[in-house]
Amino acid sequence: MSPDLINEHSNEKLLDLLYWMMLTRGVDDRSEALFKQGRFPGSIFSQDGHEAISVGSSIVLEEGDAIAPMHRDLGSYLVRGMSPGRIFAQAMGRTGGPSRGRDVNTHGLGDLSLRIFGYVSHLPQSMGVALGAAYSFLYRGEDRVAMTYFGDGAASEGGCHEALNLAAVLDAPIIFILENNRYAFSTPLEKQCRIENLAIRAQGYGIPGVTIDGTDILAVLDATREAVERARSGAGPSLIECKNLRLKGHAIHDPADYVPAELMEYWKARDPIELFRERLEKNGVLDETTLSSLRSRVENEIEEGVRWAENSPWPEPGTLEEDVFA
Repeated sequence: MSPDLINEHSNEKLLDLLYWMMLTRGVDDRSEALFKQGRFPGSIFSQDGHEAISVGSSIVLEEGDAIAPMHRDLGSYLVRGMSPGRIFAQAMGRTGGPSRGRDVNTHGLGDLSLRIFGYVSHLPQSMGVALGAAYSFLYRGEDRVAMTYFGDGAASEGGCHEALNLAAVLDAPIIFILENNRYAFSTPLEKQCRIENLAIRAQGYGIPGVTIDGTDILAVLDATREAVERARSGAGPSLIECKNLRLKGHAIHDPADYVPAELMEYWKARDPIELFRERLEKNGVLDETTLSSLRSRVENEIEEGVRWAENSPWPEPGTLEEDVFA
C-alpha cells in the first residue's frame, strides 16, 4: 500500500474510485448469476481481483483518448461511458449491445464513439491496434494518447515485443498496462519465463517500466497518471506491470483448481475493493452511511441495466448480412 497517496485526492475523488470498483464487481457478479440462470448465451470472464487495475488506469484518460481493454478490464468500459445495460445486452445477444446482437461475448464490446477498441481474441494483437491509434495521433499532431492492456501470457508472444519495440522507436503516445495475474489460463508464470518482474523488459526497448501492486488503486492511478503525462508531453511510451491474481478461473467453465489453495487465499485477502474500503474508513473518508448509499446506487444501476437489456429487442433476421465484410 502507498498511504501517502491518499492525501493527494479529495474525498469526492476517492469515493468515486470506490464507486467505479464496486460497480465493476457488481456487474461482474450479476453477469455470472445471469449466465447460470441461462439468460446469457455467451461465456463469462470474471474481473474479480482486477478492478483496481482497470478503474485506476482508465480514469486518468481524457475524452479524446483511445483505449483497447482486454476481457478482464470491465472497469475500463464502465469508466469510459459504457452503461451496465449495454454490457448486459451484449451478453444477451440483444440489439442494445455494442455489436447489436452479432456477438454474445466481451470480444464485441468495442465502441468507437467512446474511443474503445474491441479486443482481439488472440492476445496480444490489440497492442498493435492501439499502437496504430497512438501513431495516428502523433502523425496528425493531436494531443491524445492511447492505452492498452495485456497479460503475462501475452507477454510471451512475439506480437507483444514487436508492439513495444515499434512504440519505442516511434516515441508513440501510448501506455502499455501489463496485468500480471500469474496465470495464462492455467500456465503459471514460472513456466513461461525466468524473471519475476516482467517490467524489467522495458529496458530492452529503451522505455520506462515499473512494477506496482495491482491491488492498490492509488498506486495504479499514480503510475498511470505519470505515464499519461509523459506520453502527452511527447516523451513516448511507458510499460506498467500491475501484479495481482485473478480470483476466479479463466472463464466461467474453469474451476481454477490448478492454483495452489494457499496462493488463492493469500490474494483473496488482498481483494482490491476491500483493501480500499478499509483504507478509506481508516482515513475517515468513508462511513457506514456513505457505504450503504454507494451500495444502493450500484444495485439500482445494475437492476435498471438488466431491465433495459432484457427489454432490448433481438436482432431482426433480415439484418443478418449487415455489418459483415464478406
